[in-house]
Amino acid sequence: SLMPYYGTYQAKQYYLHGDKQVVDLPLGNAGVPAQSNGDRFKIEGRAIVPGIKPQDWVSSARVLVEGEEYVGFMRTDGSFAVNDIPPGSYVVEIISPSFRFEPVRVDITSKGKMRARLVNYIKTSEVIRQPYPLQIRASGPHSYFMKRETWGWTDFLMNPMVMMMVLPLLIIVLLPKVVNTNDPEMRKEMEQSMNMLNPNPELPDVSELMTKLFSGSKGSSKAGGSSKGTRPAVKRR
Repeated sequence: SLMPYYGTYQAKQYYLHGDKQVVDLPLGNAGVPAQSNGDRFKIEGRAIVPGIKPQDWVSSARVLVEGEEYVGFMRTDGSFAVNDIPPGSYVVEIISPSFRFEPVRVDITSKGKMRARLVNYIKTSEVIRQPYPLQIRASGPHSYFMKRETWGWTDFLMNPMVMMMVLPLLIIVLLPKVVNTNDPEMRKEMEQSMNMLNPNPELPDVSELMTKLFSGSKGSSKAGGSSKGTRPAVKRR
């Protein structure tokens, strides 16, 4: 035959007290509330969303103390109170699907004194005091979707492939206008620097190409005139 198991257990039961206020009571045998050892206190405060009425978001918000060890609900005016909390240090968080709230750490002494400060997981030694009862403001709405990037001319111009094609053309077009190509010393230095980039003798000479580029129009006109002057006459029969 099955022997019934009799034993003690601890559980948490939540009661609504007043206007959506949670009271956390430990249960003893057969679900009877047990006597609490030591003093118990409550954490209270108010959550504020600038520009939004509390009635529009409090119904879906919850107050979590030290994870889900103690849970509280919001009143219609945005205030809350979580009862039956022993002395200690607790992280108070407001969880809402619509808005973000910064967590706050509340330290409760054995005499019931409360001290609140912001939770900083990066700089743990930095202490930023907060008023008590808590006044927790929303830092902004939750963003569940990423905005689609819009196309712009800057994205096209900053494309590496476009820059590789456009910059050499700009150099070829603007360099003759910026540099004085009539100066023989400057032209000689440019030819030497371009020859350093052309170590392969099988490739065309870069200095010769630069000379033709900068003085091609004059040379072509002179060549055309000389060719006309030396053209042999054709005898007619």
